[in-house]
Amino acid sequence: MKVLVTGAKGFVGKNLCAALNNIKDGKDRRFPDLTIDAVFEYDIDSTPEELDRFCRDCDFVFNLAGVNRPQNQEEFMAGNFGFASTLLDTLKKHGNTCPVMLSSSIQATLAGRFGTSEYGKSKKAGEELFFDYSKETGAKVLVYRFPNLFGKWCRPNYNSAVATFCNAFANDLPYTVNDPSVELELLYIDDLVEEMISALLGKEHHCEFEGMETVLCEDGRYCAATVTHKVTLGEIVELLKSFADQPRTLMIPEIPAGSFTKKLYSTYLSYLPASKVAFPLKMNVDDRGSFTELVHTLNAGQVSINISKPGITKGQHWHNTKFEQFIVVKGHGLIQQRNLNDHDGKVLEWEVSGDKIQAVHMLPGYTHNIINLSETEDLVTVMYCNEVFNPERPDTFFEPVK
Repeated sequence: MKVLVTGAKGFVGKNLCAALNNIKDGKDRRFPDLTIDAVFEYDIDSTPEELDRFCRDCDFVFNLAGVNRPQNQEEFMAGNFGFASTLLDTLKKHGNTCPVMLSSSIQATLAGRFGTSEYGKSKKAGEELFFDYSKETGAKVLVYRFPNLFGKWCRPNYNSAVATFCNAFANDLPYTVNDPSVELELLYIDDLVEEMISALLGKEHHCEFEGMETVLCEDGRYCAATVTHKVTLGEIVELLKSFADQPRTLMIPEIPAGSFTKKLYSTYLSYLPASKVAFPLKMNVDDRGSFTELVHTLNAGQVSINISKPGITKGQHWHNTKFEQFIVVKGHGLIQQRNLNDHDGKVLEWEVSGDKIQAVHMLPGYTHNIINLSETEDLVTVMYCNEVFNPERPDTFFEPVK
């Protein structure tokens, strides 16, 4: 299959072309039934001759070309309707009736606050042009009305509030929220690209519209991605504040699979400047080595790194409810534990090494330690604890193992 993508250098186009090229080059094996032989990337700097050749040879068209922020209102119709006419005329010239996808906008509903939108009117005109083309030629036409889009590579201060806010928080820029209660329907770029791949496979999802609301249905005139998120501007800003504060708090947000928070956090990270990609951690250093907290989580505790100098013993304490895992990744050590309720004084021992990595549980009610057995090499241990350390309730009590 040869795929033509117009608007290939735009936000959606760049993400879609990257996905299509991954499939073409055998890097993405999630779609065994899809073979892509070529990806034709067309944009404003391409030539008419290239468009002519692409329209002659392609087996599927994603028409993502359009105008979002023109100098004057008339450019909406020229950019969103005019190029669509050129594209369809070129396909007809070559008798190519391959499927064609059109990226439209929720503004084309001309409902609610979009009732007088010149942009929406131009998108609506483009939709009708495609539907008429389908009737005339018999070609399959897929019209998608996109809500607000977000994700990596989206241009800030252009047409995405999420991109603008992510860029502002990542780069310490000023931002304005006039009404935090305003709710946006948001579509993440990876979810959109997944739907577009489904369209290539003939498995697109159809819908109709009740005002601005998308209603999925098998025989709908329009198409839609099935996963969107409705979030207020205030909620977005509060999440971004917590993300920006992560180098200080070490707190990783809750990111369940498919959640808006997970997608927003990935988007935010993509806007970080080079100066913020790396940040220092507080190392607690003494003559025994060091202890550094790496990551905190809201509900699953923390991860730390412990470095013990040769011959050093650390730990010698126990917990009531707190539990830990010790994972030696470098060096040679010994972990010892003793049940405080076992009066025979039996000590459990595990010899550990970075050459054979294993996780060892530190059991509640057991006093425990870790000893560096090497005379020359540091012992490096990754330590997981089920709760973030709270100095007001440390749940840590000194008691030698032996």
